[in-house]
Amino acid sequence: MARAKKPAKANSTSTRSLSRVPVAKTYKLYIDGKFPRSESGRYYALQRGNTRVLANVCRGSRKDFRDAVLAARNACGVWSRTSAYLRGQILYRAAEMLEGRAAQFAAELALQGVARRQAETEVAAAIDRLVYYAGWADKYQQVFSTVNPVSTSHFNFSMLEPTGVVAIIAPETSSLLGLVSNVAPAVAGGNTCVVLASQSLPLCAISFAEVLHASDFPAGVINVLTGLKEELIEPFASHMDVNAIVYGGADAQAARKIQELAADNVKRVVLRRGVDWNSAANQSPYSISDTQETKTTWHPIGS
Repeated sequence: MARAKKPAKANSTSTRSLSRVPVAKTYKLYIDGKFPRSESGRYYALQRGNTRVLANVCRGSRKDFRDAVLAARNACGVWSRTSAYLRGQILYRAAEMLEGRAAQFAAELALQGVARRQAETEVAAAIDRLVYYAGWADKYQQVFSTVNPVSTSHFNFSMLEPTGVVAIIAPETSSLLGLVSNVAPAVAGGNTCVVLASQSLPLCAISFAEVLHASDFPAGVINVLTGLKEELIEPFASHMDVNAIVYGGADAQAARKIQELAADNVKRVVLRRGVDWNSAANQSPYSISDTQETKTTWHPIGS
């Protein structure tokens, strides 16, 4: 008699793939060279459409911001004394590492709804912008420093010095290139910074923090927060240990609020509204000087 055939085994691989629920990545904050979750434990779900959850994003708090400012202040001394040439080398290293992960960043931008070709263009421009400011890091002093004519027997020199801790509110619609275009000139000039990423397109900001973490930037030089702008604009603008604030958004009401709050400790306010970040015309050594202070010294001539 012929043996009865055994029933075919179900394809276990296909069964698992059909029943598996994908794990949404939780994008953490980047503070003092570490990746903590928000101290509040809050997060918001980044969605595409009404149903699909792309990722869980930490909802940074005032306490997270204060921790980031403290880290930036502690890093100020070391970073401002780092030679301009070395700062340029470190920025160039970050560009190299971003180049190596270009496909990942383009995929993240596309995941958030950016057209694929536009995403690839934005990543390439961000890499080029890092290289641009790396090149200017040891040259902007020659452009902006001067020997001033005086009517006494002295030499009179003016030169730029870093402002200190710079708070940066990144553009909402240019999540990678807009962030890089504001962070790179600040740190090229010897400042440390705390940056608030785009609320609607935050993924590339934390992935960029991973690039910074694996490069040669000392801990605390660049700190990246995610969260709701309506909650964090006030502490960003009013914190007494922040020396300058850069606003890259387009909201006129938010810009006015920042100017009013920043007046309490006379911090410098830099508004970069309505900027086409994709245009090479918007990369300039003047972006470095925006967060610099001019120091003038006198030196007697002769004995």
